[in-house]
Amino acid sequence: MRVAALQTDIVWENPAASFDRAAPWIRAAAGAGARLAVLPEMFACGFSMDTKTVREPFGGPSVRFLQEQAAEHDLWLAGSVPEMPEEPRPRQGRKARPYNTLVLAGPGGEVHRYRKLRPFSMAGEDEHYEAGSETLTVEIEADDERLRVTLFICYDLRFADLFWDVAEETDAYLVVANWPVPRRHHWTKLLEARAIENQAYVVGVNRVGEGGGLEYGGDSRIIDPLGETLAAAAGGESILLAEVDPGRVKKVRKELPFFPDRNPNAG
Repeated sequence: MRVAALQTDIVWENPAASFDRAAPWIRAAAGAGARLAVLPEMFACGFSMDTKTVREPFGGPSVRFLQEQAAEHDLWLAGSVPEMPEEPRPRQGRKARPYNTLVLAGPGGEVHRYRKLRPFSMAGEDEHYEAGSETLTVEIEADDERLRVTLFICYDLRFADLFWDVAEETDAYLVVANWPVPRRHHWTKLLEARAIENQAYVVGVNRVGEGGGLEYGGDSRIIDPLGETLAAAAGGESILLAEVDPGRVKKVRKELPFFPDRNPNAG
């Protein structure tokens, strides 16, 4: 299955302008034969902590944009959204908060949601966004091909256990991010590590440009189950394309049968 990582810039706290910026890249991915395209974290507004400004209702404009684009171009499309729950329930002493939600929209109108498990406390994300409670793996189908994808967001990448827990049912991890330039080395090395240790593809999509006083360097990657880089981008807006083959995942895991030696009770 051909996968596209869409390394875009984002117009700060301006979804309409960001939609206009993202749409040509989605169209280009479809034109290049991609059946799955992935946008960065908070693709419509940037990594803003001003949730009063950027939060959207359940199924709001950003989700509708993803759905419409997926249907128009007959592909699966992923991007993260500051989305309120369907039925907001304030916790004692504070108002209801949005989730940083990675939405995977399908060509037939399907919508799958993963809510970020590890809000980035260093930036105060945990004070403005709720933490999710479960992982999400989706089997997507296109042209008789089936691919099991597991969704993660940015800071989740630093927690290897999250990836280990779902490795056996995952062919490819999708990791969307707003990862700043000062820690870019961590981003690229952790993407490689997650691919190698879980013997799965990793599609890591980071934004470029500036937002909220930070600079983002891109460095998006598509990495194979042995840790080899299939496609990489530097610091400008780019589209990365690569073939992702579930059969290769099975082959690597059969030839290098490391999973049976994992011992969750060790130590």
